Amino acid sequence: MDHVRHTDGVLLDTLLAPFELENFTPGVDTSKIMVNSREVTRPSFQLTGYFEGFTYQRILVIGNVEYNYILKMGEPRRREIFEKMFSYDIPCLIYCAGHKPDESTIKMAQANNVPLYGTEEATSPFIGRVITDLGEYFAPCTTVHGVLVDIYGEGLLIMGESGIGKSEAALELIRRGHRLVADDVVEVRRITEKSLVGSSPPLTKYFMEVRGIGIIDVKTLFGVESIMEKTGIDMVIKLEEWNKETEFDRLGLKDEYTNFLGLDVVCQSVPVRPGRNLAVILEAAAANHRQKKMGYNAAVELVNRAELNAKKED
Repeated sequence: MDHVRHTDGVLLDTLLAPFELENFTPGVDTSKIMVNSREVTRPSFQLTGYFEGFTYQRILVIGNVEYNYILKMGEPRRREIFEKMFSYDIPCLIYCAGHKPDESTIKMAQANNVPLYGTEEATSPFIGRVITDLGEYFAPCTTVHGVLVDIYGEGLLIMGESGIGKSEAALELIRRGHRLVADDVVEVRRITEKSLVGSSPPLTKYFMEVRGIGIIDVKTLFGVESIMEKTGIDMVIKLEEWNKETEFDRLGLKDEYTNFLGLDVVCQSVPVRPGRNLAVILEAAAANHRQKKMGYNAAVELVNRAELNAKKED
């Protein structure tokens, strides 16, 4: 595993690209504007003229309350407030719920190189989406060697020595209708205190190396339904060479774990041997893990039945 990386900022254009916002200030160059905070602010005290402690590093959002308050301002007061606000190096100001800035505000923003955007989306859902994306960009990140696939909604990280068959197993899973997230290099981010999300580095996204064939483009060969941009990491499968001297878990009564970024993830070792259908085994592992999360453990159920039968015989 590589060292943990922390992002100090994200380009504004990169962050806002998925939101399809209306740009009210197309003349402002946003190509180098960085967002250095994972929080979003709705200016309230600032609209009254109080700027002490102003967290100007954050994206600012105007909602219904702020917009209605602005409408009640006289023109001189509105110009005074926005001139003061735009004198700070804020990343951008976004109007939600279909609201739009007036011409004088747009001119002031352009003069101060402050981007103004608009969206029809309601304020709270929009802020939630932005904060979620910011959380991913600013989350601690590391990279691991493996293959990440989504099976029945479970994010399965397949690990093991190079050449053991990780990509080949993933290829069969894709053929069976499951989805590839990343091959060879997986970027792991700790989004919350209890969740990890895995994705592919941009350079290798949706590409896979199959020994003897070379590089294939999964998206092109199998279609968009065969790929996924990111998924939570719910379980780790470590593929190991079959060795009759090695004891592998046969019941699964006690979970084993591996740790990424300080968070434990369920980990199972699966022996690799000629004739074993790894894709079917991995499907079963993912389905079984999902069933455990829903409260049913087949191994525990078997032990309970055995104990019950033993009592009956006594």
